[in-house]
Amino acid sequence: MKIYKLFITAILMLVTASVFAQNSTDDPATNYKTALDLVNAGKGAEGIPYLEKVLKTQSNYTNPAYSLLGSIYDKSNQPEKAITVYKDGLKAYPQDQNLYFNLGIADFRNKQYADAEAAAIEAIKLDPKHANSQRLYGLVCFHQNKRMNALLAFCSFLLLDPNNARADEAATNMQSILKGGVLKADGPVKTLPADAKETAELNSIITTTIVAGQEKKLTGNALLEFQLKNIFTQAGQVSAKKTDKTFFDKFYADFFYKLAQSGNVPAFVKVITTKSEDAGLSDWVKGTERAF
Repeated sequence: MKIYKLFITAILMLVTASVFAQNSTDDPATNYKTALDLVNAGKGAEGIPYLEKVLKTQSNYTNPAYSLLGSIYDKSNQPEKAITVYKDGLKAYPQDQNLYFNLGIADFRNKQYADAEAAAIEAIKLDPKHANSQRLYGLVCFHQNKRMNALLAFCSFLLLDPNNARADEAATNMQSILKGGVLKADGPVKTLPADAKETAELNSIITTTIVAGQEKKLTGNALLEFQLKNIFTQAGQVSAKKTDKTFFDKFYADFFYKLAQSGNVPAFVKVITTKSEDAGLSDWVKGTERAF
């Protein structure tokens, strides 16, 4: 009898150990949470095998596993691997806004600015109110010397969240552009982008506006109001003449053209300079449709 009981106990222990091993190695929830704990403990690289197991499953944890794995590679200065992971994730989850945003960040860090711009655009389309996607679009455009695109993106970012932790940076970038600032290229430009001519035309609007403001001897908020209203208006007029409008035309140029015509530019300048919301401006923004 004792031998029988010992035999049964041994069998139960083997079964329990087998079930535990299976659950600990194949369960997506367990593997994902283990990887997340390792990331939070500063041991992200150790979480990679767990996430790779999750990606072989079809579960509620598969989607976030792509984001977490990509972020591990990105934070460890392996942007190429991060980009590959994010792109694989988007094949499986093409409507995931976070994957597009993270892809744009990885492209940006890898100095693939045109690719980062495309990813940021898709992220904005999926969530137009995601402030940091608009900030990303502004940054990658600034790095391509698309100063008009960058300026309007930073303006849009500040409209969404003037008290965002990165609001001061966005305002500083705006002022840099409005003072004629240009970011130096990271290397020689091998080929001109397809929209080089239009970029030059839009940039020239900023340049001439800066000169006009100097001639008027404007300062402070009066100068900023003049600059923004003039730039919004002229960019909108350029866009209005086009029959084949881009994302920038529809989402940014057309919208800020309406803002210039609405009489809310002074309120917007107040938002930028004081970081306080304006009820009238907020109502106007909520009631004004933005297209893609």
